[in-house]
Amino acid sequence: MGDKKVTNEYGEQEMRDFTLGVLSDLDALEKMLAEGMIESGVRRIGAEQEMFLVDRSMHPAPLVNEVIANAKDSRLTTEIGRFNLEANATPVELKGDCMSRLETELYELLDIVRNAAETLDADVVLAGILPTIQASDLTATNLTPDPRYSEINRVVSNLHGENRFIHIKGLDELQLIMQDTFVEFCNTSFQIHLQVGPDEFAAVHNWSQALAAPVLASAVNSPLLLNNRLWHETRIALFQHATDTRSPVHQLRRQPPRVDFGTGWMNDSIIESLRDDAVRYRVLLSQAVEENALSELRAGRIPELRAWRLHNGTIWRWNRLCYGVTNGKPGLRVEARYLPAGPSIVDEMANAAFLIGLLVAAPTELGDVATKMSFDVAKNNFYNIARYGLDSQITWIDGTCRPVSTLILEELLPLARTGLEEAKVDAADIDRLLGVIESRVSTGKSGAKWMLESLANMDPLAKQNVRMRSLTAAMKANQTSRKPLHEWNIASVPEASDWIDNYKSVEQFMATDLFTVRPDDVLDLAASLMESRHIRHVPVEDDSGTLVGIISHRHLVRLFAHRDPNATTKIAVRDVMQTDLITVETGTSALDALNLMREKKIGSLPVVSDNKLLGLITAHDFLTVSSRLFEERLRQVM
Repeated sequence: MGDKKVTNEYGEQEMRDFTLGVLSDLDALEKMLAEGMIESGVRRIGAEQEMFLVDRSMHPAPLVNEVIANAKDSRLTTEIGRFNLEANATPVELKGDCMSRLETELYELLDIVRNAAETLDADVVLAGILPTIQASDLTATNLTPDPRYSEINRVVSNLHGENRFIHIKGLDELQLIMQDTFVEFCNTSFQIHLQVGPDEFAAVHNWSQALAAPVLASAVNSPLLLNNRLWHETRIALFQHATDTRSPVHQLRRQPPRVDFGTGWMNDSIIESLRDDAVRYRVLLSQAVEENALSELRAGRIPELRAWRLHNGTIWRWNRLCYGVTNGKPGLRVEARYLPAGPSIVDEMANAAFLIGLLVAAPTELGDVATKMSFDVAKNNFYNIARYGLDSQITWIDGTCRPVSTLILEELLPLARTGLEEAKVDAADIDRLLGVIESRVSTGKSGAKWMLESLANMDPLAKQNVRMRSLTAAMKANQTSRKPLHEWNIASVPEASDWIDNYKSVEQFMATDLFTVRPDDVLDLAASLMESRHIRHVPVEDDSGTLVGIISHRHLVRLFAHRDPNATTKIAVRDVMQTDLITVETGTSALDALNLMREKKIGSLPVVSDNKLLGLITAHDFLTVSSRLFEERLRQVM
């Protein structure tokens, strides 16, 4: 759980004091390591479960503070977006029924949140990226009102210096220009923690890097972002873009981003790596330094290292070193941050069992990974897996390149079983959870594939918004049933539903795949476009994408009715386009848009942002919605 006790009221002296606090904490940690004060000989596991709050129509519900107030449970905390929530499970020793206990607590936490949300007419969905999120959700209104989040947004945006350009390419291609970090609202994860002793920490951390790719392969669950089909685990690319503090100059110097896989294997000097981070990455958050860690040690007390922990919490490596105090004893743990939330709790627990079993067994069974695989290979494996999931090829420690599914089934699942058995985890849990991974991999069915196949099989005439909401509703229903992913049926658009056409804003049903013309184009091009595509309105935009006019079928009919058939002069679009435009922005409610079109007696309504054309709504769109609503009401009456 991130430290929320930060301040945005500090000057240069306060920042210097905090930086000195970070360095002092590292000195204290080095002393604890040298004197054998860090707990050893015990392994614990823990988890952070992030989730989305949704309304009845499966759209984000910005109610996190209200839900937490209703729940009254200290294990729940906020996240950066007001429709994100984090639940922190109680750490347990890695032995016996630890997996079942952790799984039971996760179900308990989810039920607590669901019950608290129900009174607000909301619910919970586990997803790496919620399919129904729209660009209009990524605003300051949905930033959780907490100094930690506002400061991260302010400082990250200022350090970056310019608008951040987000470009992710998969089946579709997404390009965004953002002035802030609010696109991070889209991400939720399931973070696994494994506490290990200091003498084995470097080896386990290095294996956590090498194993990240194959563990992620079957866990990918985030193929959709803002209605685009991108990477199988799009969170990996998105998180790096969202919180990148590097200015263009720093990027040219190839400075590592704060969200990164890393640059090399960790050696036995853990402190050396941490000191590098303290120097390389500027402090983003500050708080009053209330503890002198070295003085605490001299007094025989265990320091909390709050300054360093706050700074370390703003360096978002996919595998990160963490420090904590449990039962009065300081300990180190590896935090795996790359796994997405969902698609179900049992699937998340299967991912956790797979990862933890591998981390226990690999250092002893396979040796030092740094001598068997270059770090660049591990890094390349990770990003390839994020793009293609179970369809990926992977280069393993023996130098061979093979399908990742083959590696998992033939080598890694048996290795994970060995690790869990060595830890004396209950055999029934080992069989059940590793069986989920085996079924998922052998059928080639990841969460990402389930989503993409569901969309591909839906009615192509259904609007994109309806398909995304149907997909999200199916995810929620399956999660509530507690079935693992490999038992889910493909999602479909239901024939009847009380929310299927509950459009809230124009963004949710505007057309975005638009055919446009330029002002200098010959008018016949617009006429041909209307005839071939059976459309009645063609937007006119300049080369920068700025909307400058619109051509309607009615205008063309009038023009060609009075046109001299013997005329040789070619008419340009600019000569007849309508330039006195009425437009709306993405957040405009559907009802307001409909009333505007009625009042102004117009058949189309462009949707813009800063005069840039984003979409188009026509009278036909409203007729479609109205007819579906009429059919639904008729079914209810009959």
